[in-house]
Amino acid sequence: MKRGRFVEVSSVMERLSGWYERVLDSLMLVACLLLLGMAVMIGADVLSRNVGAGGVAVSNELSEDILYLMTLLAAPWLLRRGQHIRVDIILRALPTRAAWTLEWVGDIVGLFCCCYFVWYGTLITVASYSAGSIVIKTLITPEWWTLAPLPVGFVLLGIEFIFRMHRLSVAEIGLRDDAVSAA
Repeated sequence: MKRGRFVEVSSVMERLSGWYERVLDSLMLVACLLLLGMAVMIGADVLSRNVGAGGVAVSNELSEDILYLMTLLAAPWLLRRGQHIRVDIILRALPTRAAWTLEWVGDIVGLFCCCYFVWYGTLITVASYSAGSIVIKTLITPEWWTLAPLPVGFVLLGIEFIFRMHRLSVAEIGLRDDAVSAA
C-alpha cells in the first residue's frame, strides 16, 4: 500500500512540476522581453543624446528596476535548469553517498533561505506600504512597488527547491546531473 501511495504522490509531483516548468518558461519570456525593452530604451537614450534631443530621462532608473525584476523572474528558471552559480568540484570528489547527502543539505538550506527572504520581504513590503513610503528619483513611485517582487521571487525559488528535493528523492543515490550546466 505504501509503495502505491508513493507512486501516486510522485505522479502528482511530476504533473505539478511540468506545469510549474511552463510557468517558469513564461516568466523567463517576460524577463527576455524586459531585456529587449531595456535595450531599446537605452539605445533610444544614447541616440537622442547624440542628436541633441536630451536623452530619455528615466532610462537609468528604469534600467535599474528592470535588471532587478529580470533577476527575480529568471532565477527560478536558471535554478531549475542547473544554470545558476554552483561550484561542485568538491561534490564531484566526494564519495557518492556523501555528495548525495550534501545535495540534500544544499537544497534544504536553499529552501530555508527562501522562506526567510519571503518572510522578510513581505515584512518590509507591508511596512513600506503602511508607511506610504515613496521613492523620489526621476520618477516618483511608491516604494512597495519595488519591494513587492522580492517575496514573490523567493516563493518561486522555494517551490523550485521543493521540486529539486522531490527529483533527488526519486533518483538513484548520487550526485545529481540535473542541477549542473556543465559536467
